Amino acid sequence: MTASNPTKIKLSQWDALLVESLRALGCSDDELIRRVRSGETPTDESDFRFEYGDLTAFANREPETFEAAVKMGYQIKYNTIGGIRSWIFVVLGQEPEVVRDPGNESVTARLSPTERDRLASVLSYGWTISPAAGESDRYRIEPARA
Repeated sequence: MTASNPTKIKLSQWDALLVESLRALGCSDDELIRRVRSGETPTDESDFRFEYGDLTAFANREPETFEAAVKMGYQIKYNTIGGIRSWIFVVLGQEPEVVRDPGNESVTARLSPTERDRLASVLSYGWTISPAAGESDRYRIEPARA
């Protein structure tokens, strides 16, 4: 499964993590949009120490784009191994296995079919998701290789 959806709103990896960290607090889409636009965002006490000021600026500068990304979905402009690991941690609440060996970089996580599809929908172009060897519910996310 190769990631790519050219019709979705493109967000930076960091903006996507900010949106998902707020979504994890249980905000509805409308509440998330309202809170970000008004700057009524929480102080993040996680290891990420998310600061939402740039997201508020983006939401107010491009309100239609921000609203569409929250309500209809987004695709990340450019993913990194660390960013994929962080997205899985923030969105799915699990710590995936990360391999950073040159030429063999990957993130491996236990995903339901719904979680796999959601991850595939947000990954930037050039990433693949495939079943991990020997386990039907573990997937390997890696750069597409020629």
